[in-house]
Amino acid sequence: MIKIEQTSLDGVTIITPQVFGDDRGFFMETFNAHEAGEKGLPTNFVQDNQSRSSRGVLRGLHYQYPQWQGKQIRVLVGEIYDVAVDIRKDSSTFGEWFGICLSDKNKQQLYVPAGFAHGFLVLSEYADVAYKVTSLYQPSMEAGIQWNDPAIGVSWPLPDTEILLSEKDIAAPLLESLAGGFELGA
Repeated sequence: MIKIEQTSLDGVTIITPQVFGDDRGFFMETFNAHEAGEKGLPTNFVQDNQSRSSRGVLRGLHYQYPQWQGKQIRVLVGEIYDVAVDIRKDSSTFGEWFGICLSDKNKQQLYVPAGFAHGFLVLSEYADVAYKVTSLYQPSMEAGIQWNDPAIGVSWPLPDTEILLSEKDIAAPLLESLAGGFELGA
């Protein structure tokens, strides 16, 4: 059984699984296609990914275009601050963001649909992050926007001096370069 909460951004969804625990540990179902489908979430994921990052690593804000990827993100070990930014053309929330702490303790997941950029910042010593995607990764389609773009204004919970970025993320363009966003069907 999962609990679904809609966020301030249409389609970005918090998923909280039911956890069965005792003195031996716990059990939880992290994905169930039947239940996900009944609750309006995708059921066809084609690739699972996992990353490990140390404290202060910020991965994002990434998206794939024109072959969009929906992503269902969860933390296996540690804690992250997970962010989705609306980059859909003609969306009433274009350029707005939503953030949430995901951890191995709260066991929550975030579903980020097509039309959003996604990123996360590691808050713990390190974090193992797993995510399912709705379309295969295509290197030629990967793109990103600046993690600290003032037009978006994400409030990351660590000081800028503690944030570690890849060269690709440092060079990512500003939101204004998207010229009003993207069509989902493109």
